[in-house]
Amino acid sequence: MKMDKEHRVPLSEPALALLRRLWTEDGNDLIFIGAQSGRGLGDRALAEMLAKMGRSDITVHGFRSTFRDWAAEVSHHPNHVVEQALAHAIGNAVERAYRRGDLFEKRRALMQEWATFCARPADGAVVPMRKVAP
Repeated sequence: MKMDKEHRVPLSEPALALLRRLWTEDGNDLIFIGAQSGRGLGDRALAEMLAKMGRSDITVHGFRSTFRDWAAEVSHHPNHVVEQALAHAIGNAVERAYRRGDLFEKRRALMQEWATFCARPADGAVVPMRKVAP
């Protein structure tokens, strides 16, 4: 993790359900297996997938940005909870020195609300993530 600081991630129920479907009892500790046997996905895997899809208009960082915009514009979660979810440093050096917790339960509620938002039916203004036949 950034700066060797642990970042626990609370998973929403849909994320946990997906992981349960992907997990196998083959002795491999990895969920998202890369092209090389026994190795995880590389740090460029998502960018490469977007390139193969011909989606030069989408960036991997854009997914994080989309979450941040939604959290600020739609959710009612405090800024420091959202920033903690993104593993960003919060406040100045003095505030960080006193901030010992990781707001895990508050971040769990945030991620569950994000999952609910992402799973809602499209309203027609959604850009498809795959190529659409002409």
